[in-house]
Amino acid sequence: MHLNPDINFTSKKVLVTGGTGLVGAHLIEALVSESYHVRALYRSNIPAMIYSEKVDWVQGDILDVITLEEAMRGVDEVYHCAAVVSFNPKDVGQMYKVNIEGTANVVNACIVNNVARLCYVSSVAALGRIRNGVEINELMTWTPETSNSEYGKSKYLAEMEVWRGIGEGLNAVIVNPSIILGAGDWSTGSTKLFKSVYDEFPWYTEGTTGFVDVLDVVKAMIGLMENNVNAQRFIVSGENTTYRQLFNEIAQAFGKKAPHKKVTPFIAGVVWRLEKLKAMFSGANPLLTKETALTAQATVRYNNTKLFRYLPGFAYTPLKQTVASICKQLQHKYKL
Repeated sequence: MHLNPDINFTSKKVLVTGGTGLVGAHLIEALVSESYHVRALYRSNIPAMIYSEKVDWVQGDILDVITLEEAMRGVDEVYHCAAVVSFNPKDVGQMYKVNIEGTANVVNACIVNNVARLCYVSSVAALGRIRNGVEINELMTWTPETSNSEYGKSKYLAEMEVWRGIGEGLNAVIVNPSIILGAGDWSTGSTKLFKSVYDEFPWYTEGTTGFVDVLDVVKAMIGLMENNVNAQRFIVSGENTTYRQLFNEIAQAFGKKAPHKKVTPFIAGVVWRLEKLKAMFSGANPLLTKETALTAQATVRYNNTKLFRYLPGFAYTPLKQTVASICKQLQHKYKL
């Protein structure tokens, strides 16, 4: 554990799991800026962040029960952001282990260490995304009929571990973000969408889903924790829009040609099968899987009004503003 005795902290101590991911990194930055005493897990290398010297870094992960319990000693609050996000069938085993077993470990460690509060970052995938013509809200949940992804199932089962902890007296809140947009590594995760448009990938789909700025996700998480909200889940989603509209906004911000070839269900079916065959021989991750092909074609809308009832002053960043900001950051980051 790396402790810096020269840091001036508030009395509140927090632990962040998944601190090197898109949400975790932005969360740590926000917490540090508000003078929280932040402790965070890392697996191999402490990330090169401008605020890294203000964080107590603990080497380990959420599958390491002993390190996890040690990291929580003296901690007031835990933000559990660590997860495996994958739609590749070969990753299912590890994804289930990290997302479900890892979350159970976090919940158990919180209880053992008498942690005051837990915020768990779930996903709208845990609500069951495939619902024809029905707006999705927090009362819904995953079923085999309403989900096309093993990821969604893993997040639903992980949520069950959090609800178990709540039943055992843990004060916890769950957030269910839609697709999170931020200036992360554009070779992975949702930020790959920006790289695809920058490279002028010509294809688009008419599928509709929710998108949200990573800074809004962080703001909602901290707000709910500071307001002592307990035993509730919240959809965190800024706007429902088509992938095509998002791609057009990104292309405009980058000054690139917008995607102009529509992907039909038939074309998507052919492509994911070809990608599966290619992956079998190359060992590389497929660019498209059956799960992502189906998701990209689906029309899904999320009701985000519950959050406003608990955080009445909360406001989402307009999608156009989010995209412009991320594109500017990526241009600087990758010297485009």
